[in-house]
Amino acid sequence: MNAPWPIRLAALLCLTMLESVGAQPSPAPTVTIGSKAFTESVVLGEILSRLAERTGYPVTHKRQLGGTRILWNALLSGAIDAYPEYTGTLLREILVSDQLHTTAQLRQALAQRGLRMTGPLGFNNTYAIAVPEPLARKLRLRRISDLRAQPALALGFGNEFMDRADGWPGLRERYRLPQQNVRGLDHDLAYRGIAAGTLQVTDVYATDAEIAYYDLRVLEDDLHYFPDYNAIVLYRAELEQRAPQVVAGFRRLTQRIDARAMRSMNAQVKLEGRSETSVAADFLEHAFDLQVDSHPPTAAQRLWRHTREHIVLVGASLAAAIGLAIPLGILAARNRRAGQWILGLTGVIQTVPTLALFVFMIPLLGIGALPTLAALFLYSLLPIVRGTHTGLRDIGHEIVESAEALGLPPGARLRLVELPLATRSILAGIKTSAVINVGAATLGALIGAGGYGEPILTGIRLDDVGLILQGAVPAALMALLVQGLFEVIERGLLPRPLREPAQKAR
Repeated sequence: MNAPWPIRLAALLCLTMLESVGAQPSPAPTVTIGSKAFTESVVLGEILSRLAERTGYPVTHKRQLGGTRILWNALLSGAIDAYPEYTGTLLREILVSDQLHTTAQLRQALAQRGLRMTGPLGFNNTYAIAVPEPLARKLRLRRISDLRAQPALALGFGNEFMDRADGWPGLRERYRLPQQNVRGLDHDLAYRGIAAGTLQVTDVYATDAEIAYYDLRVLEDDLHYFPDYNAIVLYRAELEQRAPQVVAGFRRLTQRIDARAMRSMNAQVKLEGRSETSVAADFLEHAFDLQVDSHPPTAAQRLWRHTREHIVLVGASLAAAIGLAIPLGILAARNRRAGQWILGLTGVIQTVPTLALFVFMIPLLGIGALPTLAALFLYSLLPIVRGTHTGLRDIGHEIVESAEALGLPPGARLRLVELPLATRSILAGIKTSAVINVGAATLGALIGAGGYGEPILTGIRLDDVGLILQGAVPAALMALLVQGLFEVIERGLLPRPLREPAQKAR
């Protein structure tokens, strides 16, 4: 029995996806380390990963997973086992509603959630407010309170700082700051804004290497707004039973990294262009006399891995969307009332910001490929549903009536007449979804899905245009390739009389 072409196309895409998945290592990692999307967190994540590997456990490091809440929720759900965190963030942002004041209270609150933390690693990476040194001298800015007399200054803060309980809203209230020109942007891009002169004030981390590089003055927190942000390792309590040697390795870091050492490691990555892996290896060698493999994969190996991951994300989500969206489009074309609901619902999904939809999936599916696949699948529905609906509704009544006069039952009429005539419109919807998915899949790197978004995200973090292009150029080429592929598929599936409608009039 010959299946309709949309089903065959979905099956082909599924097979491609399964082959790509099969090329990946099958065993699930025993210990999963996470890190936030800034350099220091990635370096600490690499140190934790290398320490865990030394105990003999398989380890994976989910790098630069977006903001604090993504990591926290991933830890609670078990999607990751540990990640580097800061006491100030726990007290003033994550657990602010618990109104905790002491370390003992913090440990108890974590234990109630099935979590543990190590002792302080040895440095306080507090938030701070900084301005360019020449501007600070000109305006005599020494304290944060001095900003009160400079309402015209342009302020730019990291996106997370703009909304955190210990960020801009509380800072503005505590210091009664009058500035209105305040914008949120990526933390690393704020330094570029300072260098370009478009920003005059930004938030910094105390161990940022860029403070000295960009000649910034850190203003005194004279009203003591910011708490201590002592670095610690946050981990799941069950890891103590499942991998006690790994937890023991984490605890070895207590009071072994001071602010100077952390600032130096950040500088080696951000300013000298070294990889986080090699910097972490050097630290472990000097601090613990441990020899670890610090050879990063080659550019070709990284490209192949990112390409494979991206194909899986795009192919699997598109195949699933084709399998559901075409039947929904058929139903929408046959039943006007159902069609309004179907088109309305898929249209509403399309209006949800991509990254927000990714994050919404984390509580249900964890981090990594699954929530990304689910979000891309939902985004793929509308163009295919609409293309199927439009293609079937545009078929002339006389053609349908002729098919009915020949005695064709509804199923045969759909398969032999209506779907072939609607092929151009259906394929246009599939092609649109595919191209959109190629671009949207790059955001999956923020929740650990990999793909071409990983080098783009790393390049933005390190201000490395070359790394950004390593993700952006292949993504653009893949979009063009996908578009060309569907042009070929359209020629093969479209009935010959419909391939060149213009010739019909001659």
